[in-house]
Amino acid sequence: MILSVENVVKQYRRRFKDGFRLEASFTVEKPAIVGVMGPNGSGKTTLFELITGSNAPTSGRVMCAGQDVHGVKASQRDRLAIHYHQSYQVRRFARRRPDFLLEPARSDYPMVHLFDEPQFNNQDGYIGFMLDFFRRLRGEGRVVFLCLHPTERYHLEILREVCERFVFVDRGKISLFPDFESLAADATAAGYLGTTA
Repeated sequence: MILSVENVVKQYRRRFKDGFRLEASFTVEKPAIVGVMGPNGSGKTTLFELITGSNAPTSGRVMCAGQDVHGVKASQRDRLAIHYHQSYQVRRFARRRPDFLLEPARSDYPMVHLFDEPQFNNQDGYIGFMLDFFRRLRGEGRVVFLCLHPTERYHLEILREVCERFVFVDRGKISLFPDFESLAADATAAGYLGTTA
């Protein structure tokens, strides 16, 4: 088992309002490229932060390569899961407990790579280079999450071409789909995809 998100809940409370609640429970047992989609503010980035340990769950746990991510030294969590945001910058996070109270990572290289709305230059073979990179990571036994907003038709073509399964996030709820056809057939996802599908 490479990744197990076990009954994870993240609750944000606001005064006089319900706030926001994300619930997630799923596993990725073998190397894969997973597409992630959903409206702005639905919880996609929060999900990525929970997987990398940069955001603490209200309840539940995230197991990566057999370790509880939130029990690993903060300075070594990127050896389990790493979060790249937009221009491929690695997301950083504040430490909540001193590293000496936590266990070392048992991996030297990230097992899970999360790409959060990466920028794709559609010229000079750049897209093909990045898709080959994602496939190479999978071939090395890693899990790749690729989160895109389908603002252009070619974004969906990228997801269709390279992703083997999909996670759809809507208002803090996670739906899992085994392929793009199943995703596009879902009423909520289809409404989000709109005319780009």
